[in-house]
Amino acid sequence: MKKCFFITLLLIFTIGTGLHTPSIVEGKVYKTKDDALKEVFPDADAVEKINVFLGKEEQKKIEAMAKSKLESRIFTFYAGRKGNIIAGYAVFGSHVVRTKQEVYMVVINPDSSIRQVEILAFYEPEEYLPSKRWFQRFAGKILDNELWPRRGISAVTGATLSVNGITQEIRKVLAVFKIMVIKEG
Repeated sequence: MKKCFFITLLLIFTIGTGLHTPSIVEGKVYKTKDDALKEVFPDADAVEKINVFLGKEEQKKIEAMAKSKLESRIFTFYAGRKGNIIAGYAVFGSHVVRTKQEVYMVVINPDSSIRQVEILAFYEPEEYLPSKRWFQRFAGKILDNELWPRRGISAVTGATLSVNGITQEIRKVLAVFKIMVIKEG
């Protein structure tokens, strides 16, 4: 309670005096979830929410497939529909890059390939964020042994933790998608 009170006072003081406190105000939100969904499914009649709850066995199978540990057993996918046709799926997630959060969206085609990856918020210094052009390299990729930095994904000098982190997150999302959404594997 005291901590929240003092942070509130600090923010009021900072706003009132025009001072900048990087430890509290740093970070950037590029896009909201709703805006992102409208952009990736512009012609959709509906965007349906698909909640996925993993059991322990499913978790083990997904971790083996992704070659990465899951921090959660709950995922939410969004299916964009045009009539009876699914145009694609989107999933949102977040993870810590160095010491602060990164919020991302992965858009998956019905064939399990990646349509796009986008960062929606980034709270580390921006020099640790790979370029939009780098993220475009994920388009068309599938969950295989090439979906790793320095294999099918280029490394980025100065953004190693970001590159490794987002690639692991994408691998997890694709594994959950294959096993739980399209029931493959």
